[in-house]
Amino acid sequence: MNFKKNPCILLILASISSFGQHTDVINSNRPSESQSAFAVGKNVIQVESGLNYINDKHNLLEYHSKGFFIDFTARYGFIKEQMEAIAEISYQMDKYQLEDDEPFKRTGMRSMNMGLKYLFYDPYKNVKEEVNLYSWKANHKFKWSQFKPAISAYAGANLNFSNPFYLRDEKPSYISPKVMLITQNVFGKGLVLITNTFMDKITTDYRQFGYIITLTKGLNDNWSVYFENKGIKSDYYSDGIFSAGGAFLMNKNFQVDFTISKNFKDTPSLFYGGFGLSWRSDTNYKEVKIKVEKEKSKMDKKVEKEAKKNSKKKRVDEIKVEHP
Repeated sequence: MNFKKNPCILLILASISSFGQHTDVINSNRPSESQSAFAVGKNVIQVESGLNYINDKHNLLEYHSKGFFIDFTARYGFIKEQMEAIAEISYQMDKYQLEDDEPFKRTGMRSMNMGLKYLFYDPYKNVKEEVNLYSWKANHKFKWSQFKPAISAYAGANLNFSNPFYLRDEKPSYISPKVMLITQNVFGKGLVLITNTFMDKITTDYRQFGYIITLTKGLNDNWSVYFENKGIKSDYYSDGIFSAGGAFLMNKNFQVDFTISKNFKDTPSLFYGGFGLSWRSDTNYKEVKIKVEKEKSKMDKKVEKEAKKNSKKKRVDEIKVEHP
């Protein structure tokens, strides 16, 4: 199996690589809405974008909107392997109709965010797992260390300079902070669990608390699929959104994807989905060597112990020969 061409295995490679955050293939957050714990790598530039159809209907407020939105994310690793700068933009074009009024077009920036992400803890750093050439069972046995997640934190700001998509009666706040705690676990081969816990618009009356849980599975050298649940809680809007989709790796620096999302309420009823792509440029990346301590296996320790025992016995025999 060629691990360099697996869009899910890249997440595993990111966590066990002895050369830092950079991976052989592109490490994209798409098509999910969650962020992975790992950065793209120092001096690596990466863009991720998608075109989506959206249908939004609220039975109590009696409005209905449908149209398209484009999301664009730029990521850049700098200063250290563990750090990256992130800029996110979402631009929407739709038709909005309130009760029995005539529909009208809305066009504008739905959201704009800028922030920094930093990896604080990598459970695979300075650890190199040995492959047992004689035991398939030993290589595939359950390991409690899988429950130790990589941990990152994100801090950024919402920049809302012109937005026709505010909630009714919401007063625009041009700048408001957003923070997030990110964890990532690798279970077995090709199964990755990511959690994002966030607080958004913290200094406004419309502050939100929420989470995103994403489970990704690599199917083969090129295909991966994901399932996701996003929960949002605030005084003005609460929801639970479920998403599913897949990604296909075209080459080591280019990925395409598709996704659909749906909630299970009518205040509002949401449906959106579409396709996207991710591309990176790592021509300016330089490998950062990280010291890896080789952990001795039980077999190595046993061989070493036997060698010491035999050496000691040989020395005793030599002494007996010299001094009978």
